[in-house]
Order: sequence, then C-alpha cells, then structure tokens
Amino acid sequence: MENKEIYAHIDHTLLKAFAKWEDIEKLCDETVKYQTASVCIPQTYIKRVKEKYGDKLTICTVIGFPLGYNLTESKIVEAEQSLANGASEIDMVVNISDVKNRDYEKVENEIRAIKEAIGDKILKVIIETCYLTEEEKIAMCEAVTKAGADYIKTSTGFGTDGARMEDVILFKEHIGDNVKIKAAGGVRTKEDLIAFIEAGCDRIGTSSAIKMLKGEENKSDY
Repeated sequence: MENKEIYAHIDHTLLKAFAKWEDIEKLCDETVKYQTASVCIPQTYIKRVKEKYGDKLTICTVIGFPLGYNLTESKIVEAEQSLANGASEIDMVVNISDVKNRDYEKVENEIRAIKEAIGDKILKVIIETCYLTEEEKIAMCEAVTKAGADYIKTSTGFGTDGARMEDVILFKEHIGDNVKIKAAGGVRTKEDLIAFIEAGCDRIGTSSAIKMLKGEENKSDY
C-alpha cells in the first residue's frame, strides 16, 4: 500500500493539554503537505486554524473529551460552536457510565441528538473499548447505527488501551452498512496502519503517521 493511500485514511491528531500554537501549525502544515483526511485538534484552535488555512484542510475536533460524562446539552453546544468556528467533523465520547449502567437507549438518544444538531457534518462516536465488555461493545455498535452516526471509533487515546484488531472485527460484524470504523490509540508502525486499513478501518487517528511512514521510531500512545 502506497503512503499516499495511507495518508488519505489518517486523522492527523494533536489533543494534548499542553499543545502550543506552534505545534498546531506544524500539524496543519503536515496535513496540507501529506493530504491527510483531516487534522484533529482541540476546540480552542479551530477558529485560528480556519482563518489561516481556509479550505486547504478538513478540521476535526472532539467533544465530551476524553471522559464522556458531560451533559448532552453541553456536548451539543460544543459541537455547534465548533462547526460555527470552522470544524466539519466531530468526534464525540459517549457517556461511559451510562454504558456500564446498561442504559443503552440513553446513549443512543444522546448520539442521535448530537447528529441532529450537526446535520450533514460527520459524527464519529468514541466508545472507549478498553473499558467495555463484548456485550457492551455490541450494544454500542447497535446504538451508533440506530442513532445515525457516521463512524464508530475505538478509543480516545487517553484510556488504558487503544485500538485492537479484535474490536475492529467485532465492529464489522455488528455495525450497520452506513457506519464506518475509526481506530485510534496504540497504532505504532506502518504495518499496523496497513493492517487496520485492510481490516476495514476507514480512518485512523494518530499523531505519528508521518513518523511511521518515514520508518522512524514511534513512542506515542496516540
């Protein structure tokens, strides 16, 4: 698989709490140069990136991140303001407590409410697989599908583990035809990137794709 094809599946990501503007600029410059699928950045930088880069790149951001237990109303405000500032893709974290309490309908309703709020913009739903049982993962596949989201995503990259191949396989068995898969966290080599793409991941969230594709050592968890 050519590097160009791999880059087209990458959400080039920097979500660290201490990310400086120079770091975000570097990330965006790389996104434009290598034509990654998007640049995934904190909400606080969306407007500044949009003003500098315009339509040269696609801006993705995260809401309810990374723990997911924000109120639905606050997630909607985050999403709407992010779009107003220039984002066109939203990665949301589900309320993991609701999942663990088996309140799957509540999770589904929240996903639906956010999707309705952002309309035709892309919504990716992070379910944080490292905390879930197989039954809960399957329930989330069903909730994401029924709620009309565009993607199911494995991880925030801030949990106890990241993307695992067995979860991607499980997703494929239980998501609807209109739902795509995004893997994130723990992807460390070019071989990993290719394996996840060939397994059915349309997107991979990582801060280190360029290092991986240049054959440099990658020690990042995301």
